[in-house]
Amino acid sequence: MTRAPADGRLSLSALLSALLVAFTVEFDNEAELHIRHKTTRHGSSPGGVWLVSMAMWLNCMRYVSTEPVTVRQLAQMARCTTNLNGMKRWGYIDIGPDKMVRATARGLRARETWLPLTEQIEDRWRERHGSQQYIHLLTALQAVASKIAGTLPDCMPILGYGLYSNDIVNGAEPGEADVTGFALPWLLAKILLAFAIEFEQESAVSLAIAANFLRVLDERGVPVRELPARSGVSSESIAMATGFTSKRGLTVVEPDPGGSRWKVAKLTAKGARTAKASDTLLSSIEDRWAVRYGDGPVESLRQALRSVAGTAEPGSLLFSAIEPNPDGWRAEVMRPVILPRYPMVLHRGGYPDGS
Repeated sequence: MTRAPADGRLSLSALLSALLVAFTVEFDNEAELHIRHKTTRHGSSPGGVWLVSMAMWLNCMRYVSTEPVTVRQLAQMARCTTNLNGMKRWGYIDIGPDKMVRATARGLRARETWLPLTEQIEDRWRERHGSQQYIHLLTALQAVASKIAGTLPDCMPILGYGLYSNDIVNGAEPGEADVTGFALPWLLAKILLAFAIEFEQESAVSLAIAANFLRVLDERGVPVRELPARSGVSSESIAMATGFTSKRGLTVVEPDPGGSRWKVAKLTAKGARTAKASDTLLSSIEDRWAVRYGDGPVESLRQALRSVAGTAEPGSLLFSAIEPNPDGWRAEVMRPVILPRYPMVLHRGGYPDGS
């Protein structure tokens, strides 16, 4: 049975995630139309790069242009690590014996496509949701982000072992910051990451696992094949979460007691306690933030996020914007019925739903 706040509302972190994932998917769908690329399902375009997500633009190619940078400089500028081996293998960069990172000709072409896209998608959101509502959202995000953004990166980091948001480098941490002029996805990411850091300092599991995996399980058992649809993340993400939690005695995967050929995943007694503790901690952090940063700014942010997210399910305005391109790779996979409650940015291209 899926747990939720007592009033049925999405948590603050889930709202932030819904908007950030929706923005990223819309960004990626548009980029796919213009970047010469290749994917598993669509063959390849001559001279194309392997298609990746907005995350890899923000943690890598935004800083790698015609001028080479060192691996260390790239990490300092992005304030989080990237998948250098992947970006090289996928055709975006070269890394010389001198440890200098250089954009390839294909990488530079992709970069030119990505450069204007954030502003273009922001303009769509302003038109779609109305200028007044959009300005309310941006203002509410800025009010909280100015107190919390610190030196955090402009994107969600690639999740580390246990799906922790711990790939933060060079002392990046929450704190006060001037966020004037920051793009919408940067503000969403900074606030959500600050929330995750605080959550993971006290939790037995990462926010990604708690919000996307433990949340959809119970002690009776849920068919494993249903978990991607229930959580909004990929089978690979579920497999990573299952492996981590089963080793710690939080979950088990076993044959369906009902006799079907499908396996079921269930919470152990320890897992049920951890899931309940995670729910309590989510609420506790929201309460703390209201005290620490002011009840007015935090409640205004929650209302602004909710007004844009709606139900964050099919039929909502937020969902309508992430319909895949008819010829795009997402058109050939199962359509989501829920957005992730935390972005599952994995090393395989950085898609926020773990694709």
